[in-house]
Amino acid sequence: MSRFDCMTPLPGAGFGGRIGLNGPAGAAALVAAAEAEPEALPRALAASGGLLLLPGMGGMAAEPALLLRLSRIFGPEVENYRETGMAPNMVHPEVPEIFVVSNIPPVHRAPPPRPEPPLTEDGRLPVQFPHRRGWHTDQSYRRPPPDISLFLAVVPVPQGQGQTLFADGAAAYAALPPDLRARIDGLDGLHVSSDAGRRREAVLGGAAPKPLAPHQRPQRQPLARLHPVTGQRALYLCEYGQMDWLEGPIAGLEPGPHGEGGRLLEALMAHLTQPRFVHVHEWTAGDLVVWDNRCLVHAATWFDAERLDRVMWRTTVSGNPGAAYAGEAKSWLAA
Repeated sequence: MSRFDCMTPLPGAGFGGRIGLNGPAGAAALVAAAEAEPEALPRALAASGGLLLLPGMGGMAAEPALLLRLSRIFGPEVENYRETGMAPNMVHPEVPEIFVVSNIPPVHRAPPPRPEPPLTEDGRLPVQFPHRRGWHTDQSYRRPPPDISLFLAVVPVPQGQGQTLFADGAAAYAALPPDLRARIDGLDGLHVSSDAGRRREAVLGGAAPKPLAPHQRPQRQPLARLHPVTGQRALYLCEYGQMDWLEGPIAGLEPGPHGEGGRLLEALMAHLTQPRFVHVHEWTAGDLVVWDNRCLVHAATWFDAERLDRVMWRTTVSGNPGAAYAGEAKSWLAA
């Protein structure tokens, strides 16, 4: 019998699960149990639609190696950020596999702006594109792209701001009209890093595109991605910041912000981020959220960075992107 309980779905959502441990509580106990039963949490992640909440993991803040050990449960490779070009001030000084997301020194990472207007007409938190901006899946501009992200609330801000939003790409794909599903099954999006100068705003503004080295070039990813574990297809796309709006955003369709590809991507993103497909996570200190980038997109929300401190730790796990990526070299590493 498994030592883990998984309660699904998460409150107010149609997907996600909350993990509980039968036995001693705390981060060290949970990691030890996960190592003793290494298939349990990956199995729960797949069964929960790609999103797990593990509360009470605050002990990892004092013992960051626990986060690394747990990350290794989800795949064979945990990214070492010192080896992949991350700014040194954003890398944990003791565990280089931890990416530090914080508004305080030495990181100084600002939160996204508030939506305009800040609430929907019925007074709710905006989640749907284009009212909500910033929807993406981690490092989609890489081939092979990463599988799993783990995000730990070391010092969260009070609930009501600084939330993380998740949208269920598998449910959104299944809900598409059959003719639209058939259309996108053979199409690829063109993904590129947000600092490549190919964001929608840059192209609309007429900015000259930057010359890109081979390892910085846009990468094609299927709009409907087949999950290697569940066998389900899921919408796999980002919006303005991580797509190539110069040559794309959709390969083979009219390019540019006003082209056929752009119109299709915006329609798909608006569909994917409808409230019925979205979970809003309000952070509590010690929350650890695990999400599957192969079938979910997510977005960060504003918080009052002038008055509040926020410290979050992230790890990135790779190793099972699916058969379509078999044998590929890592596109993002310079030769």
